[in-house]
Amino acid sequence: MSESSGTKLSQSLGAFHLWGIAVGLVISGEYFGWSYGWGTAGTLGFLVATVFVALMYTAFIFSFTELTCSIPHAGGPFAYSFRALGRWGGLIAGLATLIEFIFAPPAIALAIGAYLNVQFPGLSPKVAALGAYLVFMTLNIVGVHIAATFELFITIAAIIELLVFMGVVAPAFSWDNFLADGWGGAPHFGWQALGGIFAAMPFAIWFFLAVEGVAMAAEEARDAKRSIPIAYIAGILTLVSLAFGVMIFAGGVGDWHALSNLNDPLPQAMKQVVGAHSGWLHMLVWLGLFGLVASLHGIIMGYARQMFALARAGFLPEVLGRLHPRFKTPYVATLAGGAIGIAAIFSDDLVSIQGQSLTATLVTMSVFGALTMYMLSMISLFRLRRTEPQLLRTYKAPFYPVLPGFALVAALIALGVVIYYNMEVFLIYSSIMLVCSVFFMSRFKKE
Repeated sequence: MSESSGTKLSQSLGAFHLWGIAVGLVISGEYFGWSYGWGTAGTLGFLVATVFVALMYTAFIFSFTELTCSIPHAGGPFAYSFRALGRWGGLIAGLATLIEFIFAPPAIALAIGAYLNVQFPGLSPKVAALGAYLVFMTLNIVGVHIAATFELFITIAAIIELLVFMGVVAPAFSWDNFLADGWGGAPHFGWQALGGIFAAMPFAIWFFLAVEGVAMAAEEARDAKRSIPIAYIAGILTLVSLAFGVMIFAGGVGDWHALSNLNDPLPQAMKQVVGAHSGWLHMLVWLGLFGLVASLHGIIMGYARQMFALARAGFLPEVLGRLHPRFKTPYVATLAGGAIGIAAIFSDDLVSIQGQSLTATLVTMSVFGALTMYMLSMISLFRLRRTEPQLLRTYKAPFYPVLPGFALVAALIALGVVIYYNMEVFLIYSSIMLVCSVFFMSRFKKE
């Protein structure tokens, strides 16, 4: 994979910026999407699913950091798998990552629309989602340092707001509420409850999906080998704490069933406590937008760099690898990915797969891409340890090979479970992967 001087990204990000990107990419998952898991597993079943997924992500990030530090490349997982597994491995990992990052933003943008609709009932959620796309594509194009600084600011604001939410609803919290019908219709833990836990897995993954996106900004870090481990490890610990806090407090304030099929569960949970006209509720809606904006903005940054890397390597059309002459950002890739996301938003009324809402389908599609990439990344880690023992590793995965081995097995289990409960979505995902893999490999330019 050659990199000419005209296709190198600007290096301007520090550890604090990268932490902001790591948390910001994901933090919308604390605001919406996860509550669909209650509808399939109940609060207790979803809690079990989330514990398993949190362990998987923690093991994965502590292992994945080795790859990011050793190969700080804008392609992230694509670059690691390309080096370890060759062209096919690199292409599949790159496409899987691209699907993860392309299909997540429309879901987030629709949630932004739903939040704004609470304040402005006359505003169409789709129009608001379109506006959000246009604003944050523009901000990403203007420059990575400006974009990352903005990401850091809104991420901190979003974290503060989640803490405020927990503090405001805490007086109304009751374990009786949280435990009521805790296994989602099953009388106790058993095969029926286990099925619900498995079916809820994609929504537990949504709590942490895209945290690995820091890898796509590694090429723009000032000191990648020092700052990336700090950002990743602090980021995953921040997200695990927030995920469990939000889920438990929201589930204990009233009837959690009323929140299990909504794009805005936190405002609705707070409404049960403080009423529809409380200033706390309005503050949550406005500041809660920061969490959604942080993820939309950060994931746009991620998909643009994944497209850029695939184009620079010769898999995607060369035009997608163009950098803005002034800002040195992948502006064509940013616009191309946005066009796909906007098309998905406006197909909401046309698409119904397995009876799911478009948001749930987009979440599931992103999860398929993520799990594919996680497995290939861990396989690449094992292979590079064997084939390139001399590779400079300023950070090494702790408890090797146990920790990356657990992350690999857990991702494989999660993928099998998500396939079983979402076969139609998986067939669409695998068809996209197959067609794109064959097409792009046929036009691959040997360097």
